[in-house]
Amino acid sequence: MNSQIIVIFGASGDLTKRKLMPSLYWLFNHNRLNASFALLGVGRTPYTDDSYRAFIEAQLPLFVPADELTPDLVTAFLQHVFYHSMDPAIADTYPGLKLRLEELDKQINNTGNYLYYLATPPSLYGVIPQHLQSVGLNVETDQQTRRIIVEKPFGYRLASAQELNHIYNSIFREDQIYRIDHFLGKETVQNILALRFANGIFEPLWNRNYIDHVEVTAVENLGIEKRGGFYDSSGALRDMVQNHLIQLVAITAMEPPAFFNADSFRNEVVKVYQALKPLTNAQIKSQVIRGQYTTAHGEGGLINGYREERNVDPHSRTETFVALKLFIDNWRWGGVPFFIRTGKQMPTKVSEIVIHFKPTPHSLFQGIAGNSSLNVMIIRIQPNEGIVLKFGMKVPGSNFEIKQVSMDFTYDRLGGSPVGDAYAKLLEDCMMGDSTLFTRSDAVEASWRYFDSILALWENDKCIPLYGYPAGTWGPLEADAIVGKENSWTNPCKNLTNTDLYCEL
Repeated sequence: MNSQIIVIFGASGDLTKRKLMPSLYWLFNHNRLNASFALLGVGRTPYTDDSYRAFIEAQLPLFVPADELTPDLVTAFLQHVFYHSMDPAIADTYPGLKLRLEELDKQINNTGNYLYYLATPPSLYGVIPQHLQSVGLNVETDQQTRRIIVEKPFGYRLASAQELNHIYNSIFREDQIYRIDHFLGKETVQNILALRFANGIFEPLWNRNYIDHVEVTAVENLGIEKRGGFYDSSGALRDMVQNHLIQLVAITAMEPPAFFNADSFRNEVVKVYQALKPLTNAQIKSQVIRGQYTTAHGEGGLINGYREERNVDPHSRTETFVALKLFIDNWRWGGVPFFIRTGKQMPTKVSEIVIHFKPTPHSLFQGIAGNSSLNVMIIRIQPNEGIVLKFGMKVPGSNFEIKQVSMDFTYDRLGGSPVGDAYAKLLEDCMMGDSTLFTRSDAVEASWRYFDSILALWENDKCIPLYGYPAGTWGPLEADAIVGKENSWTNPCKNLTNTDLYCEL
């Protein structure tokens, strides 16, 4: 890996201290960074190099496991950390940034390779690239690389996403732009590709002939914490569904790429988005359920409702829960419903994909096993990454009783190389110039094109209900209706821990 300077805009913010610095420390700890790399934090807080290092040193123990922290290693890591105080919104501050980067180049013998990370509010996503261009910090040469990572949400609606794409594509080439979705850095998400395309026992079944329906769930047992100002202008659909969950749908549903490279992989993702069957207004009303958590008594006492959260409008109609039913209009998936669900203040924190296979055509053991399928595959993304396959077997004894049993795999039992963190994986990919697991501009627009109609109807039709659900429950009961009478949502147990792969309520 070439020597690089990683420039983090928003260096004193929550994302940097919780995710970026711990992930970069993990890469450093596992010798995955060039010996002469540098991290340049950029922000308005008036830190010096030394005071910023002290800040990061105090934060690392809060987000890095204790067994990975050693004083000598932390000291060695912090020697690569620097800070430049400026307001990223003001163009006149960028000549000073350019000068600081040139000084760092000489100090660490770097050849001018810069990676910019925008850990800033979305309002700066379109501003920073233009200011970088104003001083030539976007220009690559044969010897120098310039790459930029931008966080979600990439746009607020379709029109704003298109405007951002226009800005970025006028300043950088597409292969310099890395729109990050940390879900794609998780090992199990990538393992879906191996599961499907490396195993002849699964790929022939991965279609409408054998799969009845698919669930994609990503829920949290926390509220919005201190993000009320951001979340109230965003909501669950923008925060989770339009990016994270639809990416999981695409990886589950995509066709095998011709080659495993960035272009082929991302071409197939875009095809899934383009095949999403548009929803009519009537279907949005019946197939998309939104909710908002309300005050409830939990094990630790009273849990505030969303409208009681700090910096939230007391009359807010922002959704903290979304459940929807969608179809992919292509040969492989025609007629197979995909059910998506996300929410705050749920009973547990879990992200998983559940594949429900069709029952056998003739139920030989009707009345014993029932009519529903015993064949289910659960792909757990978090908290404990792994896969479980459920099928029916005879219970020992004289009666012919069928019971559902499980075979499971979890990464913590695999051993070998450490799994690492999703951000670490994606940061390393970007430094290596591998954009396979990053979102391309046409995928961003195709996703927004599908969800824009939902947001437009919610905005224009105030009669569409926003259902309340008590904090600590599985969301509004109305969400059960979209999966139908014969099916139900797969709810992991409330006390799920890192050692549990699956259990029923």
